[in-house]
Amino acid sequence: MDGTPGAGALRYPPRAMTLRTLALAALLAAPLAPLAADPAASAASAPSPRPSPPAGEREGRAVAGDPTPAATATATSTSTSTSTATATATATAIPTAIPAAVLAGERTFLERHLPAPLLERGPRGLHWWQWLALPLAILAALGLGWLLGWLSRRVLGHLAEHTATTWDDLLLERLSSPITFFWALVVASALRPALALDGGFDETLGRAIKAGFFLAVFWGAFRAIDVAFGVLGETPAARRDAGLRGLIPLLRKAAKVAALALGLIAVLTELGFQVTSLLAGLGIGGLAVALAAQKTVENLIGSVAIGVDQPFRVGDFVAVDGVQGTVEQVGMRSTRLRTLDRTLVTLPNGKLADMRIESFAARDRFRLAVTLGLSYSTSAAQMRRIIDEVRTLLVDHPANGPDAPVVRFTGFGDSALNLEVMAWLVAADFNAFGLLRGEIYLRLMEIVEQAGTEIAFPTRTVHLVPGPGAPPAKAQG
Repeated sequence: MDGTPGAGALRYPPRAMTLRTLALAALLAAPLAPLAADPAASAASAPSPRPSPPAGEREGRAVAGDPTPAATATATSTSTSTSTATATATATAIPTAIPAAVLAGERTFLERHLPAPLLERGPRGLHWWQWLALPLAILAALGLGWLLGWLSRRVLGHLAEHTATTWDDLLLERLSSPITFFWALVVASALRPALALDGGFDETLGRAIKAGFFLAVFWGAFRAIDVAFGVLGETPAARRDAGLRGLIPLLRKAAKVAALALGLIAVLTELGFQVTSLLAGLGIGGLAVALAAQKTVENLIGSVAIGVDQPFRVGDFVAVDGVQGTVEQVGMRSTRLRTLDRTLVTLPNGKLADMRIESFAARDRFRLAVTLGLSYSTSAAQMRRIIDEVRTLLVDHPANGPDAPVVRFTGFGDSALNLEVMAWLVAADFNAFGLLRGEIYLRLMEIVEQAGTEIAFPTRTVHLVPGPGAPPAKAQG
């Protein structure tokens, strides 16, 4: 084969050259590229010319056909320029968009078996087959993630069935969605190399997958907080200590806020956001926000004070600022009371912490207090009998507390003889006390009736006296 460039060009035309040949040509021409780019360096690297002979000798050599050093340098320079131009043209003919793997002769399995149109570049510099593979990879990740999550739940559920506790079953149920999402990310990470994305796209996809892993972890932690505090509320210590039992909802909310903040920071950091600058900006603007949200901060601190001091708990019947009702919810900002008329009253925690709160649920005994008004026709013997029987009734009652009941004749009223009755009864709640009170009232009526007297009602007797000179009143009849 002729070694001249012309013969090589006739045997291998440019259109028939393969990518491997182009890569080889680029590698061969690479050492000549710096010489073409910097003529001064080329001249400096050339061998220094020999001393020029006298003019007569140069002319004699020229006539005799002996090449002079100048002629030799000119020919060498011309040859070098021609080779450099050829190398530059060859390097220019190589497409700059060819990946290094292709120049090295390495192609993926899909690139070797897909049709040529799908190997062309599409939007954003990606191949058309990559655009088609991205949604298919997402669907495959979701499907395989659901399948692997289902298998994981079955295995873990089988292990949880053989334990004596119930919190592990509840935790597995709450972590069902985070587990599925985690396996979907694992599948997506495994499919990522098959997409053969360029450096920028591959890095972006990697960051998104890592951020997804952080999201799955903190999502699971957010749901595990409910299970953890639910188990804490069922411990013997929480059952004995009402203050701890009332503080658990506030601690649960604080833990959720902390998990949400940490998860958000981790995800934003992995996605490339400057979280440090964001936090610094929030710190600078925090003063303005605090000044604008004084009431909100006051209510938040009030909720902490209520949670620590425990003046009432959810389900207690309280009286606050003239409002009586059952506590339904103690939130981060306000507390809600359900009144006897079934209306809902909302009180800010900041003001509620400074108010006078009367809790009826904290009573250990209920006071029964009533004043019996007996008719003025009641004799002293009847009064003594009634006092003795009422005292016996209260002392022997099973709901009577350790304090002695009070039964005494207190005075003469406008229309009745007043008998004070007071006792402290032990009852589970106010409804139970109401039933006991009604039963005792009926027994008091029976005692008064058996004594031969009656309960007086307000009466007034008016005597009309005729004036001077008035005719005497006629008898009726």
